[in-house]
Amino acid sequence: MALALSLGRRGQGTCWPNPAVGCVIVRDGRIVGRGWTQPGGRPHAEPQALAQAGDAARGATVYVTLEPCAHHGKTPPCAEALIAAGVARVVAAIEDSDPRVAGQGFAMLREAGIEVVTGVLAEQAALDLAGFFLKTEQGRPFVTLKLASSFDGRIATATGHSQWITGPKARRAVHAMRARHDAVMVGAGTARADDPSLTVRDIGVDAQPVRIVVSRHLDIPLLGQLARTAAEVPVWLCHGPSPDAERARAWEGLGAQLLPCALDDHQIDAADLLQQLGKAGLTRVFCEGGAALAASLLAADLVDELVGFTAGLAIGAEGLSAIGTLGLAKLDNAPRFELIEAQVIGPDVMHRWARALR
Repeated sequence: MALALSLGRRGQGTCWPNPAVGCVIVRDGRIVGRGWTQPGGRPHAEPQALAQAGDAARGATVYVTLEPCAHHGKTPPCAEALIAAGVARVVAAIEDSDPRVAGQGFAMLREAGIEVVTGVLAEQAALDLAGFFLKTEQGRPFVTLKLASSFDGRIATATGHSQWITGPKARRAVHAMRARHDAVMVGAGTARADDPSLTVRDIGVDAQPVRIVVSRHLDIPLLGQLARTAAEVPVWLCHGPSPDAERARAWEGLGAQLLPCALDDHQIDAADLLQQLGKAGLTRVFCEGGAALAASLLAADLVDELVGFTAGLAIGAEGLSAIGTLGLAKLDNAPRFELIEAQVIGPDVMHRWARALR
């Protein structure tokens, strides 16, 4: 199952809106088939592994990280494929909460005389598939908030200069994190100040995440890197209900997709923003700020994971804060996270924090 989970993680960032599932088929103590959800969500992990196993699948044990699907979509149910292949036993990490499945895949297998074992490494599977479960159950994607800051929590000098606070090894690690998410998201202020490309670079990965900018008025440069590459790598612009019509037409002409969102106190409503992204199929979003967007997500309790890169330099109180105003009067009301990982990356420190999801 540990191998199946590692295979499933290969699909993170490329197989949305489907879950990133891994599958391993074992017969007589030998692995005869392996598979994971492919880009675009198809084929699923089980048919891939079955195709590799061939006749050796008959009488074999199948280890799969999520309950095999039981419904007819664009492909036949994976539960039916396992039954047709004549497998003897299915070991699954966790049940699928999608109402179209929700135990029906296990029931189909048992009715066909296949032994079913569940709950193996379920906690790790729940973490790996958290985005899929959140989209299914709450209609929103899993959100990772990444901030690179100085020792005193600043992301830029008072003049806005921010390149580079952290070193090249930390930036390379960020590219790897981007690659494991469906989308990279920033606020309009970051898009204007940094003119970012928001792509995955220098790690040998071809697939690119969707690039999202949250901008109430669509006031983002039409000559920047995002605009120049919108036809090549997807750009989604999340805007308010009354964007500038001329700018909207210009961005659509460049190939960007526009997603209208509701407002909350004259700003994009964070909860509705994530609902719109969930409706569009996203399961995992990597938010890289800026300060106002980070604060709005934290205030709405919509951040599932924090990733901080802290550099050994001080900028001072006049620098730009990593997180905007939260309006807290008491520490009891502050969002808290549990440290799950810390490591030195080059001259910087990476620390990752999470909260319970299920």
